Amino acid sequence: MSNRTIYLAIPAMDEKKFLPFTLDCIGKQEYKANIKVYVCVNQPEKCWENEQIEICKNNQQTIELLKNYSHLDITLIDKSSRGNGWEDKKQGVGHARKLLIDSILQVASDNDILISMDADTVFEADYCQTVADNFQAHKGAVGLAVPYYHRLINSEPEDRAILRYELYTRNYNLNLLRIGSPYAYTALGSAIACTIKACKAVGGFDAYTSGEDFYFLQKLCKHGNILRYNKSKVYPATRYSSRVPFGTGPAMQKGSLGNWKPYPIFDYSGFDVIEQTYKMIGHLFYEDVDNEFIRFLKTIFSTDDLWSALRKNYKTISSFTRAFHNKADGLKIFQFLRYHQSNCQKSDEKCLSDFFKQYYPHISNSFSCRMESFSFSSASIRELDEIRNFLMEQETGYQIIYNQ
Repeated sequence: MSNRTIYLAIPAMDEKKFLPFTLDCIGKQEYKANIKVYVCVNQPEKCWENEQIEICKNNQQTIELLKNYSHLDITLIDKSSRGNGWEDKKQGVGHARKLLIDSILQVASDNDILISMDADTVFEADYCQTVADNFQAHKGAVGLAVPYYHRLINSEPEDRAILRYELYTRNYNLNLLRIGSPYAYTALGSAIACTIKACKAVGGFDAYTSGEDFYFLQKLCKHGNILRYNKSKVYPATRYSSRVPFGTGPAMQKGSLGNWKPYPIFDYSGFDVIEQTYKMIGHLFYEDVDNEFIRFLKTIFSTDDLWSALRKNYKTISSFTRAFHNKADGLKIFQFLRYHQSNCQKSDEKCLSDFFKQYYPHISNSFSCRMESFSFSSASIRELDEIRNFLMEQETGYQIIYNQ
């Protein structure tokens, strides 16, 4: 419906340099109905008393900058000015997103749309319209994991780091897509949309220090259908950051120092074990089956009897299947893949090379760097970008199918 209001939720800390680009993109939107922008400028209160005083000054300048955007419908939530900052452990982007979303839910109608955004993300003029069109075309959908793309900035360290990170995220998501996992999406706070009705139904965002985007999408996924494809992408900034424990910025920062261990190229064999389990769900409805993933779940849940309660409460294979996926959710999948990887004894390069040889044998040797001798450290930016773009194209193909 063309009259659906779109609410944009933007947490901002130390973002005076980047936020104007995001606001300029909002100002150029072609969407004909209302767009309302909520910005939470925030930082811990203690920053006023320590060496992070520069963040406070930057945030105050950001608040002043917002006054230059009177042509936009902006609601400022000030968690930055002296006396307003976060206290104790209640701080970080997760708390900012929760405050933003809770504020929006108080005034928005169920039919309206919420778009979660970051203060350093840009997008095309048709972005809001394509999101609205997507929900209109898929009336049963509760959420949308928007496709993303980090643009290169012609700086060797940053470009190399972001490409390595995208190879991690795209390899992960592409493998989940190929095995038909309901949790096949990349959780980025800058690239999530949902209906207000669905957001209310799942209780909005939870106030995690970071990772709030992952847990929110997981709640949406358990609630209903999440769209994976949108005609218009988002373009998050390519930049180092240490403001949150994990995510794109911290990954780039750690990776540039040689620490990619938290962001491995997962071997495809781990996904194959999960796919094997999915294929056994119909059998599992009647009696126990065994494989590496199920044994892992028994360890995680500290029980050998995982399924009798599900069989008792879910009397059809379809309802049992949904209950299975709610139990073996995105977090359990990620934990299993890390466990499986710890026993893999393969380098990241070998895992990526083997994936290409197994599923794209016709393409694995067409890259200018032959996958057989591929190395992250010696590959050029052009070569890494070529592989990144190929993985993105394969993702897009699956995502379009998922949306149908």
